[in-house]
Amino acid sequence: MNQLAIVDIPNIAEAQGTQASRWHADLELWFERDARGCRLARNRHSGPLYVQKPFFPEGRDLAHVYLLHPPGGLVSGDRLDIRVEVRENAAALVTTTGAGRVYRARPDGLLQGQNTVLQVAAGASLEWLPLENIAYPGANGAMHTRVDIAPGGRFAGWEITSLGLPACDEPFASGRLTQRLEIFRAGVPLLVESLRIGGADRYVLNAGAGLRNFPVNGLLVMGPFAATLPEELMTSCREIIAGHGQRCLAGISQVTDMFVVRVLGHCAFDVRRLLTALWAQLRPELLGREPCAPRIWRT
Repeated sequence: MNQLAIVDIPNIAEAQGTQASRWHADLELWFERDARGCRLARNRHSGPLYVQKPFFPEGRDLAHVYLLHPPGGLVSGDRLDIRVEVRENAAALVTTTGAGRVYRARPDGLLQGQNTVLQVAAGASLEWLPLENIAYPGANGAMHTRVDIAPGGRFAGWEITSLGLPACDEPFASGRLTQRLEIFRAGVPLLVESLRIGGADRYVLNAGAGLRNFPVNGLLVMGPFAATLPEELMTSCREIIAGHGQRCLAGISQVTDMFVVRVLGHCAFDVRRLLTALWAQLRPELLGREPCAPRIWRT
């Protein structure tokens, strides 16, 4: 909803003059709808990134899938490539089994990258709700997410990023992180969000128009909605934000017909708790479904 200079997806971790170890992993998922409901029609992976099976806590029409990455994070030279396609009239919710980590880079400084491409067909819906990413001090990370929504498709997604290890009083005082989220509908950009930290861009961490010394940032995007959201629903969302006001700084905006929430906080759990409450509030309006949180979130 987890904000980079534009990265060429196939080349995010090009060779940089070293034979140091690199661990590349790919995952490709296709969801389709047939007479029995939604099914995971393709589940292709290489390397340590996969899913075991879909779950159907809401019935056969919507699949819940948990991404598994046993290493738990990225070290120098690692790259994850994720492609999720939800085909016509299918519906899927995708989350992760734990926080993603971008560990401190080795002296060789090889890039640590993740590229995610999400495609939502006409009449389909995708909820992309991974747990937070943690960028360790000294990391050299690049994360790029592109969402393509066909007319009639619906999307809900968030990105949550913890810079440094605030619980251990270790700020993101060194290293680099670039993030970019792009959302397109029928090839037309609806929303482009970028964040670049490191070198001359380190001022973003404490700038008033930047992160204001908050170590955690989050973004929730939902839509497109058929019409302007009812005022009572917007009021409910503002009340939810007000209830988290001592722990998070958040704001709501509507970009064309997309609902956007930006959050700053001191704790990733607080930011995720706020975004979860807003997702639950808006899900019935977007998808006609009551909220059904993935069971893995309660473990």
